[in-house]
Amino acid sequence: MLDSSIEEDFELNVKWISTAVASILLATAIGAAPAVSAKEETPEIQNESIYDVLIDRFFDKNVENDYNINAKDPKAFHGGDFDGIATKLSYFQDLGFTMLSLGSVFSSETYDGQAVVDYNKIERHFGTGKEFSSLIGTLHKNHIKTMADFPINNVSKNHAWVLEKGHQDWYELANSDRINWNTSNTAVQDALVQAAVDFVGKYKVDGIRLTELGKANTEFLNKMITALKQKNKDLYVITNEPSYADFDLKVNKDTIDTYQSIFKNVDQDSSQLEKPLGNSINDTSQKPVALMLDDLYSARFTHASAEENMFPPTRIKVALGAIMTLPGVPIVSYGTEIAQNGVTTDESHAPMDFRTKDDIISYIEDLQSVRNKSKALRTGKFKLLENKDGLMVYERYAGKEKWIIVVNNTDKTKRYVLDPSVIGNNKELHGIFEKDIVRQQKEDEKYNIVLDRELVEFYQVTDHKGINIPYMIALGLVYVIFITFIVLLLRRGRRGKKA
Repeated sequence: MLDSSIEEDFELNVKWISTAVASILLATAIGAAPAVSAKEETPEIQNESIYDVLIDRFFDKNVENDYNINAKDPKAFHGGDFDGIATKLSYFQDLGFTMLSLGSVFSSETYDGQAVVDYNKIERHFGTGKEFSSLIGTLHKNHIKTMADFPINNVSKNHAWVLEKGHQDWYELANSDRINWNTSNTAVQDALVQAAVDFVGKYKVDGIRLTELGKANTEFLNKMITALKQKNKDLYVITNEPSYADFDLKVNKDTIDTYQSIFKNVDQDSSQLEKPLGNSINDTSQKPVALMLDDLYSARFTHASAEENMFPPTRIKVALGAIMTLPGVPIVSYGTEIAQNGVTTDESHAPMDFRTKDDIISYIEDLQSVRNKSKALRTGKFKLLENKDGLMVYERYAGKEKWIIVVNNTDKTKRYVLDPSVIGNNKELHGIFEKDIVRQQKEDEKYNIVLDRELVEFYQVTDHKGINIPYMIALGLVYVIFITFIVLLLRRGRRGKKA
């Protein structure tokens, strides 16, 4: 028997070796593709993937800003802050998202930052302006961009502008607690534009999401977008609503309903797979689309799958595998990686539970590891090859880089026969996750792809090269490391007995 300290070392090192094995094999699997990191390119929103959080519900690090918090009240502040976000830096790095959406950070009467009382002040429960700037700087140093919301309407009736004299024609009541701005008033337009421009100038965020558009017309929204771009030409300006304004990202109203309907269960009608993509498919003159399974104010995708008596983690993985490879920008709500549930915001805005360890997390890490290295998967052309009875097959390609994505959203193993006219003769299809390799048996013969139920596979197309030398070297290296570790462990055990 090994003593307890050696057993602990063994468990820790086996875990480390297992992680190393997965990393090495995944790296060799995608190493042959021409890869361009999203971090190295001129900013284009197609290169991003966005993780959407609520600061108050993510992590409470600084107790000094816990003013009258009540974690038992779903409508109260719970204590999450900028320092809490910064503390979880390694978590964001592991997930691989390139942009962190923080929501509204303005002084607000509500924990989600939407009932704004002053566009010139930072919400004290979240921290100070200095702490916000520090958070942005920390994220930037680690190649993570930041985005904040700017609510145009549905702000607090106690907003600083409402309380100023002479502003009676600036607003109208939305309900007993909120007001909407009269955006047809030029003075209101100028004030909103200036507030947004001042914010992006002071805090160096990489993106602004204009929310609660209300009656704001396209002309005014374009005026606001232009002013923000003049302040920072690389700034992303998006919204979370359908709009004809010149936003960097298009939102289609049916996206969430469409993808929840397709992926909540197996064998669903997937004929609408391309509908949320609109006219953006392969048209560079069109703005890319937002790809979402849910958002922070909709029912969670987990709820849709649970209502079907399905296992949510499996459903989430299949759905994410698809939206991470369709043309557009994936936006993922915090908690998706732990199958967070909920219909109303009281339920779906639960505090992030870091004690929950789900394999969705490692799956997202693997998805992002591939997507972030692949120009084709981020910005390449798209061609749908098959979409029938829950089996979806499509091609993503850019230059010499080519992928075949197979989504088996059925309850049975499926076979797809790929014609060589699509990828050519004498090619190999390397499955990234299931590790299978598909080849022709002879020239002009079709490629037979077989995939088990409820799986998504990314097949990298390469020239036929026979044995994968880098893969074999990596595999041999793993065995050498493991054997060396065992030898050292045994020697240490003998020394312990002699002592």
